Amino acid sequence: MRGWIIAGAVAAAGGVAVASWWGVRRLKEQHARSAMAEPAGPPPAGPQQVAVVLNPIKERADEARMLIEAACRGAGWPEPLVFHTTKADPGYTAARRALEAGADVVIPCGGDGTVRVVAEVLAGTDAALGLVPLGTGNLLARNLDLDVTRLAQCVHTAVFGRQRRIDTAALVLTAPDGTRSTHTFLVIAGVGMDAEILNDTSEDLKRVVGWMAYTEAGIRHMPGQRRRRVEISLDGGDFQTRRVRSVLFANCSKLPGGVDFIPDAFIDDGVLDVAVMSPRSLIGWIAMYVKIMVQHKRQLPVMQFYGAQRVAIRVPEPIQAQVDGDVVGSATRVDVEVRPASLLVRVA
Repeated sequence: MRGWIIAGAVAAAGGVAVASWWGVRRLKEQHARSAMAEPAGPPPAGPQQVAVVLNPIKERADEARMLIEAACRGAGWPEPLVFHTTKADPGYTAARRALEAGADVVIPCGGDGTVRVVAEVLAGTDAALGLVPLGTGNLLARNLDLDVTRLAQCVHTAVFGRQRRIDTAALVLTAPDGTRSTHTFLVIAGVGMDAEILNDTSEDLKRVVGWMAYTEAGIRHMPGQRRRRVEISLDGGDFQTRRVRSVLFANCSKLPGGVDFIPDAFIDDGVLDVAVMSPRSLIGWIAMYVKIMVQHKRQLPVMQFYGAQRVAIRVPEPIQAQVDGDVVGSATRVDVEVRPASLLVRVA
């Protein structure tokens, strides 16, 4: 009997995954919009120094490097500088060395983690961030309207594209022992169930099916009423108590598959869009799914949105947090703040 139950659960998970994939494909055109409100301007004229922060374990990493080198040679520019990430250092040292060498544009070739680290170093400088996405989610690239399936096109945009400034955001975790850590994010951070799903997603499954691997972990976390009591303050206001599954902080919100999680979230408006999600049953999950897919404007009791520049979260028990798809630890307090127009990026 137990074997049949397990088989049924696996079949149901597969069905939901297929339905989710098909729904995303059918609604992709409806959700096709730019996450940017203002137009971009031309890059500086003349030769530029390009630097590459390369994650060498990524598939197509060598191909990306060769394409960048060929683009610079064809333009008569200096040879690009190439710095590698390591398991111990995901790009902080490489990005700093690129700045010290006078790079005009720094191109992270890797996943969302590499992009986030390089962006953290470049924020507040005049060096531009170019994107050559080699990861699973490639969240920032999608929100900047890059075609993540066309490597050569992304390289051309990273090297020669127009540029504009976008917001970044900082998430500060206060751990149970009182220690604090700061994490920059570019797309979406969150606490609660979303971080738990990311933490439980199989890396082997991600390599096989890409971003659809998150569906399997999500299905395992949906049952029950595992809501957490949290206290939320927006822009320094009074703390309000809520029972939630997740609280998300969106700088922009286009997800894999082209779905806009929060249609009003723009990457350059100086505001974070805060989503408070508190479903208690399957009906609540379905209502949230429908709202996201059809972009219904009305607030739901199980899914409410707010705009703020600063957000504070307090919890009686440690809660997990994530930034741009990377789980960064547990905390009893989380403070989030937007940093308007802090990062220069190359766009198509």
